[in-house]
Amino acid sequence: MLSSKRLRLRAIEHSDLSRFVSWLNDPEVTEHLMLYIPMSLPQEEQWYEKTLNGPAEEQPLVIEIDTPEGWTPIGNISLMHVDWRTRSAELGLFIGEKRYWNQRYGGEAIQVMLRHGFEGMNLNRIYLRVFETNPRAIRCYERVGFQHEGRLRQAHFLKGQYIDVLIMSVLRDEWKDNLH
Repeated sequence: MLSSKRLRLRAIEHSDLSRFVSWLNDPEVTEHLMLYIPMSLPQEEQWYEKTLNGPAEEQPLVIEIDTPEGWTPIGNISLMHVDWRTRSAELGLFIGEKRYWNQRYGGEAIQVMLRHGFEGMNLNRIYLRVFETNPRAIRCYERVGFQHEGRLRQAHFLKGQYIDVLIMSVLRDEWKDNLH
């Protein structure tokens, strides 16, 4: 288990799937994700089985926060598309529990995952894609050290219009410098 002061990252369990389906069928949650079609529990179960058969390093982790009711799942985070030759991976994240938005849990989860990626997996570069229409996420990524790297013009279709997808990344040396 990976952790920080306010949260921990743990492996996904089958019992988490119904919660994920609830989050992923909420248009406010999926507005900034690549998903655009409602998801059923059987579809999520197929995704889960496929994920279990994939590389352990790429399996998503549940973000849990310590609340008076106990550890509460609020989202998930993962490193995907790990390239061992170039020592790079793509970060994916979402906070599904909207009552915990704007409380910097996403940034804290990213910091935990960056530490894991750079120190635990010996990666050199971690990158992500973010919609230009998601300023809250962009600010979060900038705060934890991601740099703007590029723009995929009109690469996504959202609410009747094409939008740009921004590419951001952080290198191990930049991350180390940010720690001090």
